[in-house]
Amino acid sequence: MSLHPVLAAVTDRIRSRSAASRSLYLAGLERARTKGPVRQALGCTNLAHAYAAAPAGDKIMLREMRRPNLAIVSSYNDMLSAHQPYERYPEILKRAAREAGATAQFAGGVPAMCDGVTQGEPGMELSLFSRDVIAMATAVALSHNMFDAALCLGICDKIVPGLLIGALHFGHLPTIFVPGGPMPSGISNDEKARVRQRFAKGEVGHEALLASEEKSYHSAGTCTFYGTANSNQMLMEVMGLHLPGAAFVPPNTPLRDALTAAAAKRAAEIGAEGAEYTPVGRVVDERAIANAIVGLLATGGSTNHTIHLVAIARAAGIVIDWDDFRDLSDVVPLLARVYPNGRADVNQFHAAGGMGYVIGELLDPGLLHGDTLTVAGEGGLARYRQQPCLDEAGRLAWRDAPRESGDASVLAPAAAPFSTDGGLKLLAGNLGRAVVKTSAVKPEHRRVEARARVFDTQEAVMAAFDLGELQRDFVAVVRYQGPRANGMPELHKLTPILGVLQDQGFHVALVTDGRMSGASGKVPAAIHVTPECLAGGPLARVRDGDLIVFDAEHGVLEARVDAAEWQARRPADAALEDARQGMGRELFAAFRANALGAEQGAITFLAAEPAAPATAAHVAPVHDHFAFTRGVTA
Repeated sequence: MSLHPVLAAVTDRIRSRSAASRSLYLAGLERARTKGPVRQALGCTNLAHAYAAAPAGDKIMLREMRRPNLAIVSSYNDMLSAHQPYERYPEILKRAAREAGATAQFAGGVPAMCDGVTQGEPGMELSLFSRDVIAMATAVALSHNMFDAALCLGICDKIVPGLLIGALHFGHLPTIFVPGGPMPSGISNDEKARVRQRFAKGEVGHEALLASEEKSYHSAGTCTFYGTANSNQMLMEVMGLHLPGAAFVPPNTPLRDALTAAAAKRAAEIGAEGAEYTPVGRVVDERAIANAIVGLLATGGSTNHTIHLVAIARAAGIVIDWDDFRDLSDVVPLLARVYPNGRADVNQFHAAGGMGYVIGELLDPGLLHGDTLTVAGEGGLARYRQQPCLDEAGRLAWRDAPRESGDASVLAPAAAPFSTDGGLKLLAGNLGRAVVKTSAVKPEHRRVEARARVFDTQEAVMAAFDLGELQRDFVAVVRYQGPRANGMPELHKLTPILGVLQDQGFHVALVTDGRMSGASGKVPAAIHVTPECLAGGPLARVRDGDLIVFDAEHGVLEARVDAAEWQARRPADAALEDARQGMGRELFAAFRANALGAEQGAITFLAAEPAAPATAAHVAPVHDHFAFTRGVTA
């Protein structure tokens, strides 16, 4: 079937916008490729250092340099459930590489922090910037010039984007992402949310809340709600960077181990010296980025990817913005209902047909580019309509995914979707540009017109709730939460209390230059407001009592304040010192100083624009693509 005209138009727009930076990126990729396996040019001392500790058999192959050598870059740690299964992976991967006539070396580890652990804590203010630390750590791991391909082991929020950004700076290397899989289902997400709201109202205590959380997060594997971690796995699949169907197979199972081994064997086949050379910088092209946006919208994925996908694209010389998300959202149907957009978890999503079903339903009406390059080889994205399985002999095989949903409450066909749009809206007005995830918000809550209550921290909102000051219609404006202010933490602790107020019949909404994450739920939230307050953003002009119009249906975010008064207002002062001291936050001063805005991916590895005063020029947001290409030389 022919490509949907809106997908075609958006992709063409991305390609045109990116022409200069993408051309420079690909030229750099070709220069790196033509040098061949770099280890052939390493000196004897360099080589001896590089395989001094290798097993004897591997050492022979590494010395002869006739077989591919694979880099393993892992986010393993045993504190975080999603990453604990990676403890076993290096040995599986090395053994499989040897069976394929190759070698594999553990090239480096990257940090992995959990927003679920740091939520509401000072460490959360390192979270977004950890993505760029991971990208740099990936570059360090690959910088030894010993490798023909890479295997990236990562799951959660910032880890996969960071690994991919780092890998794309070695775009000549084929790269396969190796997932870990979700933990078994615990208590229902509805029950978890109910207990959280009861705790917020003071109806249950700490022990009851902890018991509920322990039943939700109880085993090795990824959290089972559809937040950023599981959105990452969906994206790697729809971008062709996983083996088909690998995203949601549980850890520590024979099928998962078989897929892990197969990833190493496939990486050996697509290395620089093979007949199927598949560099990651060619896989991640304009079509793959457009496919990623479509997949995010069709599954109701994490709002964090309105930041991360921008940064990933930029690492490949590709320029996207929130207009692209908005225009695709208008035509991409919502095919999945997974918490917080529904009651199911990712295990139920996978059992109902999972990624194979979703990709098939999007390919048929031309809502995905089917002709993309993928790590799976011939057949393009159509290969990802398949599901992995073990045959009667216990060997890995693939079969066609079902063409009908296994659970109509979880997966819907494109011809009869849960919603005709992707549930991600762009808001704009005199407060700036923002995104709102509407797929979990009931239509009657998508427009709120109410007076502002202005806060500088989520703790201040919670304190006002505890004092009974929020029992009314209002818009919570939480300011100075952007990347340059305090690292743009998630404000996840606001979800239960705002949900309580909404359930009591009040019209409430959140407007912030911070994040709400993949857990964005039933309360309307205009997030990632840009320009951020510290960069002269107009959100810093809002005062208590201002009338705020939040209209997700018509894309409006405005303060209804007399124009002359609005122009005359100066930004409110920000007390940020407490958000910049302790818990290692001092080490990230350079990240805060250099961070671009949310719509520019909050990137810290390009020079930031200087903070601007709150003048009339910042009332209407400036849409500047030049920031993406400034300073690009290779």
